[in-house]
Amino acid sequence: MCGILAVLGCSDESQAKRVRVLELSRRLKHRGPDWSGLHHHGDCYLAHQRLAIVDPASGDQPLFNEDKSVVVTVNGEIYNHEELRKKLVNHKFRTGSDCDVIAHLYEEYGEDFVDMLDGIFSFVLLDTRDNSFIVARDAIGVTSLYIGWGLDGSVWISSELKGLNDDCEHFESFPPGHLYSSKSGGFRRWYNPPWFSEAIPSVPYDPLVLRRAFENAVIKRLMTDVPFGVLLSGGLDSSLVASITARYLAGTKAAKQWGSQLHSFCVGLEGSPDLKAAREVADYLGTVHHEFHFTVQDGIDAIEEVIYHIETYDVTTIRASTPMFLMSRKIKSLGVKMVISGEGSDEIFGGYLYFHKAPNKEEFHRETCRKIKALHQYDCLRANKATSAWGLEARVPFLDKEFINVATAIDPESKMIQKDQGRIEKWVLRRAFDDEERPYLPKHILYRQKEQFSDGVGYSWIDGLKAHAAQHVTDKMMLNASYIFPHNTPTTKEAYYYRMIFERFFPQNSARLTVPGGASVACSTAKAVEWDAAWKNNLDPSGRAALGVHLSAYDAETRLSNVSSKVIDSMPRIMEVPGVAI
Repeated sequence: MCGILAVLGCSDESQAKRVRVLELSRRLKHRGPDWSGLHHHGDCYLAHQRLAIVDPASGDQPLFNEDKSVVVTVNGEIYNHEELRKKLVNHKFRTGSDCDVIAHLYEEYGEDFVDMLDGIFSFVLLDTRDNSFIVARDAIGVTSLYIGWGLDGSVWISSELKGLNDDCEHFESFPPGHLYSSKSGGFRRWYNPPWFSEAIPSVPYDPLVLRRAFENAVIKRLMTDVPFGVLLSGGLDSSLVASITARYLAGTKAAKQWGSQLHSFCVGLEGSPDLKAAREVADYLGTVHHEFHFTVQDGIDAIEEVIYHIETYDVTTIRASTPMFLMSRKIKSLGVKMVISGEGSDEIFGGYLYFHKAPNKEEFHRETCRKIKALHQYDCLRANKATSAWGLEARVPFLDKEFINVATAIDPESKMIQKDQGRIEKWVLRRAFDDEERPYLPKHILYRQKEQFSDGVGYSWIDGLKAHAAQHVTDKMMLNASYIFPHNTPTTKEAYYYRMIFERFFPQNSARLTVPGGASVACSTAKAVEWDAAWKNNLDPSGRAALGVHLSAYDAETRLSNVSSKVIDSMPRIMEVPGVAI
């Protein structure tokens, strides 16, 4: 992930303003330690901090068209850039960077080119011919982006809050799948997929279609000129990503440069569910496996730094971001600059344990749509910022545009959790990769129960966080919480503790408004809390809050009903052991 910062239409064009823009851009240097660039044209400044993944030698930014009349600063990866170059036969490219196509596409198609991009991106494009500009963010919001407005009428764009919160009168999260145009002076949504309306789909489930779509999503993310690996927790999602990557790596350009043996990475407390399961999957796939341990105290000591980088006070996100933040630092120390991860699967397929309580297929589908739309505030924000804090890029194939279209078009009746039929959470995904002839994973991994990342790194992690917060937040402080924090009032001492740290770094009202709120159980939306009356008294984001579901929803025979009896009889009863999928 790179860091972009732009100030557009400011009243001050002095050298002092240039120095200030450079100063703010350096706040994002962790995102792009490989190169810094700044372009100044009139009342506009475009700055960039580069993490070089594709064409490290010549792809420095900002990028330009042939006569430098169009300037672009980009954070992201354009996976179909080679196909797009073929459509731009009359254009000459200065670099081999995948992002180099953006300025030329704008010349050819105007503002309507954004939907042609297959990838993850946030960019600012300045047309110096009329001093107009556009800003866009990828479909789901995998890359982070914020927009702010100054008192002098200027528009500010930054990959992180810390790039603009001290200088803008008002700022907010830039909405995913949207474009901001100076010509129209507002936002418009460029991403308009069929699922966005939340209409109930009816396409019959075809496991091979789903499998091919996900394999394609993983394969296109092997585009890299630097060392990379996979995040492997041993849960379904990360294990599938690792399995497909290991299967198709050999024939890629990356393998020719860095070798065909895949590196995998896992983090957890000593003896945690993640470490054990990930080690087993790594042995099965033959990866070079790197296991990182941390203690509860290590995590607690990092909390303030995590909140500064993650820029949220959401309890779930901070719980899961901390081990990922610690792991990312270790990964970068090994010389790795990119990892592929499993975020997004639970939102698309209804993988969280509370989906067991979905009353019907209509509500099941609508909840998945609500979860996908909110990803930029939770898992995408965590994956992007926890890794980029150390100059590491995370790629997420489950959030591929084409794959989402295929997965969300499936009749949700097939996704419903039906114990009597042996259909556990994410059954359609598990079945798609249940290949007897060329197994992707061992059966007990393929059919392992969902557990959230912050749980699976070790249950004592969350318990330790709660105990630490209780030492710093008194009962009296909680009594006055609604007066101190009238917006998104914290209801637990843990939430209050995180909020205090966040407000110290980001005291502006605009900052606190960028963080979502509302009731949630086991990562549900507020709407889904209504599915079970008992949840209203147990509003905790941990997967263990899904009472009556976690670990006890199935016995081993039911959960593996589609596995042959011979396989079941020879399989150790490890289904009783908790596990996690990143």
